[in-house]
Amino acid sequence: LFRTRLSEDMFRGLSPWMRFLPGGLLHTNIAGCTIFAAVSGSSAATLNMVGKMSIPELRARGYPEHMIIGTLAGAATLGLMIPPSLTPINESITKLFMAGVFPGLVLAGLFMAYIVFWHYFGSGDRPQKEASLSLSKMVRESLFLLPVMGLVVVVIGSMYLGFATATEAAAVGVIGALVLSAAQGSLNWQTFSVSLMGATRTSAMIALILMGAAFLSLSMGFTGLPRAMAELIESYNLSPVALIAVLTVFYLILGMFMDGLSSVVLTMAIVEPMIRAAGIDVIWFGIFLVVVIETAQVTPPIGFNLFVLQGMTKHEIGYIAKTAIPMVGLMLLMVVILVIFPELATWLPENIRQRN
Repeated sequence: LFRTRLSEDMFRGLSPWMRFLPGGLLHTNIAGCTIFAAVSGSSAATLNMVGKMSIPELRARGYPEHMIIGTLAGAATLGLMIPPSLTPINESITKLFMAGVFPGLVLAGLFMAYIVFWHYFGSGDRPQKEASLSLSKMVRESLFLLPVMGLVVVVIGSMYLGFATATEAAAVGVIGALVLSAAQGSLNWQTFSVSLMGATRTSAMIALILMGAAFLSLSMGFTGLPRAMAELIESYNLSPVALIAVLTVFYLILGMFMDGLSSVVLTMAIVEPMIRAAGIDVIWFGIFLVVVIETAQVTPPIGFNLFVLQGMTKHEIGYIAKTAIPMVGLMLLMVVILVIFPELATWLPENIRQRN
């Protein structure tokens, strides 16, 4: 999909409806990431796709650089949330995918609310007001969203309606991406081979991460450190809320020095029995874990999204990290919201019947 015209088409389809909101076309960063997250399990892929469409357009229209980069850094993490993509928990994958829908939408809403707040109370110049469009023109431009929306419906719908398992839905997404690429005239041997090798390199990288994590996990097991940490936390006899607070700090610190996948794989064997013993819903914990890992994606020194943005924008990593600070605060607020309203993550999987 990255090698098609999909990103440009998404901007054309979204911009007529975003231009009237306070903050204007900055909302295309949030809306674009939310839509593309439904067909991507990677925040880096979401960041690349949406950044490719929005950064040049927003710069050309005079939007502040710190808002362009900051909102994109935060919103791209939705690639992990919709659906959840880093939760190796012994529960139904389909239930976990469904559990991420409402929290993902709430988090997207928080990002959009931040843009509105900046519009009314933030410092700096505001871009010129976008030209008005007739309703017929807006509807015609919206037709450019049909390809990606159709792919979202096919991939997510096949899974939620029970026609496909999570793995089968991924295969459906690959076929859908090839069909879209062919329909747009961008499918040829060169783009196909480059895409195939890119996917192969990514899969090999993940396999090596898992291999290294397994080795490190075994080595740490011999030292007794993980068990000692678990016993230390368990000895405090923490309440479920206090345990979640401790684990939030723990994963944030871990995420500063390790990528999200490694930190989850390394710790899940120790943490999962702990949260089960505390009576914490495992599906809910999976969503909580994704939000915390999302936050680590935009915190230095090893915030992966920050490095992707550095490559795209050529800014220094310190500047990019500074622009992402409000997004980190909003994601931590999302953790609090999940604690107060756990039904955000548990209602959908509990009330929609799924095929096992």
